[in-house]
Amino acid sequence: MAAGERGAAPAAGKEEDFEIIDRKQIPDAAELRNEEKAKPEEGRWSAPILSLARKASENLALGYGSALKSASLVGLVSKPGSSDSPAKTSTRCHTMEERANLMNMMKLSIKILIQSALSLGRTLDSDFPPLQQFFVVLEHCLKHGLKVKKTFIGQNKSFFGPLELVEKLCPEASDIATSVKNLPELKTAVGRGRAWLYLALMQKKLADYLKVLLDHKHLLSEFYEPDALMMEEEGAVIVGLLVGLNVIDANLCLKGEDLDSQVGVIDFSLYLKETQDSDGKQDGGITAVLDQKHYVEELNRHLSCTVADLQNKIDCLEKTNSKLQEELAAATDRIGSLQEEQQQLKQQNELIRERSEKSVEVTKEDTKVELDTYKQSRQGLDEMYSDVWKQLKEEKKIRLELEKELELQIGMKTEMEIAMKLLEKDTHEKQDTLVALRQQLEEVKAINLQMFHKSQNAECSLQQKTEAISSFEGKTNEMMSSMKQMEERLQQAEKARQAAEERCSKMKQELTGRLNSCRQQMAQLDEKCSTLEKELKSEKEQRQTLQKELHQEKDATALLKTELQQMEGLKKELRKLQDEKQQLKKVREEQEQALQEMGLHLSQ
Repeated sequence: MAAGERGAAPAAGKEEDFEIIDRKQIPDAAELRNEEKAKPEEGRWSAPILSLARKASENLALGYGSALKSASLVGLVSKPGSSDSPAKTSTRCHTMEERANLMNMMKLSIKILIQSALSLGRTLDSDFPPLQQFFVVLEHCLKHGLKVKKTFIGQNKSFFGPLELVEKLCPEASDIATSVKNLPELKTAVGRGRAWLYLALMQKKLADYLKVLLDHKHLLSEFYEPDALMMEEEGAVIVGLLVGLNVIDANLCLKGEDLDSQVGVIDFSLYLKETQDSDGKQDGGITAVLDQKHYVEELNRHLSCTVADLQNKIDCLEKTNSKLQEELAAATDRIGSLQEEQQQLKQQNELIRERSEKSVEVTKEDTKVELDTYKQSRQGLDEMYSDVWKQLKEEKKIRLELEKELELQIGMKTEMEIAMKLLEKDTHEKQDTLVALRQQLEEVKAINLQMFHKSQNAECSLQQKTEAISSFEGKTNEMMSSMKQMEERLQQAEKARQAAEERCSKMKQELTGRLNSCRQQMAQLDEKCSTLEKELKSEKEQRQTLQKELHQEKDATALLKTELQQMEGLKKELRKLQDEKQQLKKVREEQEQALQEMGLHLSQ
């Protein structure tokens, strides 16, 4: 602040005069830099941002006094063109003068607003006159060159339409748009536009939002004429001047104010000062002040860029810091959870070990009992097989005898037919008995055929039983080999469990010894924990596979039991077949006796 006040002292000590200065007399930026290098006695600007803004606001008045005088006399209305020039050139000159007047008024209003705000040193209210005049001038700038929209009610000319585009182009302005729409006191588009400007100034982003609009001039062409202030270079100059308002803190209350019916009248008394005769020394001071002003503007631009970059870096660092803190907290929580899981896994390991020992003992006892039962059942099956084989031989002999008897019966049948033909001629009474005999013979044939089919079925069932016995023997061999593999796997599982317990004890010692260096070795602990989890998962999978194999063995034993039950059922069927065979033998003997008696009767 001290350096800024010293630099502004020579300009403030003299009385300010407003004169017309040609643009040719204003040096370029390159010339200013050369003059700064050639004049080391003037020194470099190294004051803070507030002092630079104050000095710039004080020095701006010297360059634009003539604009104030012309604006106060003409009232922001340009001089009429000569009667000799055409209408187009006159309108262009008219609009150019309007843009220049509005730009100069905006510069002066920003200068006085910054100067008065810094002199007060507090936040500005909505009743502050320079702030009110600034909004009036800004409203005139935004209304310049607006297209008139015709509706059913009448013509509508409002600057709130272009401001609504900011919400689409910049998502950060959505809060302003929603708050403006939610205000119930605002009924016109002009009031909403004024409220939008108030909120943007309080957010210190008014210049950024207007710059976004100027970057999309193809959208602004729907609202403004081609020669409007917002479509020309003056709009970019005004946006650059608005960056200096970020130094000001404003607290504007929108409730209770009638923004719809405010009249935008510019008060020139804030900007006008008495003029005096200027000397050659004052001209040199004005040029120096202008040089300082351009330099301050460049400094402000560079500083605003650096401030934005620093803010972005600060935001990135804060985000990374918060992420690191979250990762630290998550890592500590993960360590605690891993320790708890380790304890739980140890307890589960002990429980599983006890259960596995118990299950192994139970399975050993069950397998012993099943082996005894299997041996006994195998002996019974061998005995049954020998009995069935003997029965098969006997049935084969019986079958041969039956075939011989069938042949004899066929021969007897032929003889009976011949005898019947002879007897038919002699006696009609014996025809009924012959018909009955034929029916009995057909029944005997059917019975013989059934006996033949049953004998074939018995042979098929015997073959199936022999195949089942061979499959039982193969299954028993597989059961014995699987039992041996189960015992080997159990031994391997016990060795792996012991190794895991040793590793867990080593890990405990390492964790207790390295608690101080835990943060640096988080990655190593994560890797070790992952390996332990994989080993534990593998052990769990091995145990699950062992349990599945035990279940499969139990299922195999159940299948063997069911097959034994089926064998008992087959025994019962054999007994039934033997009973039927005896019954058929009895029927055959009775039929033979009946045939013998019939033959005796016929012979008599």
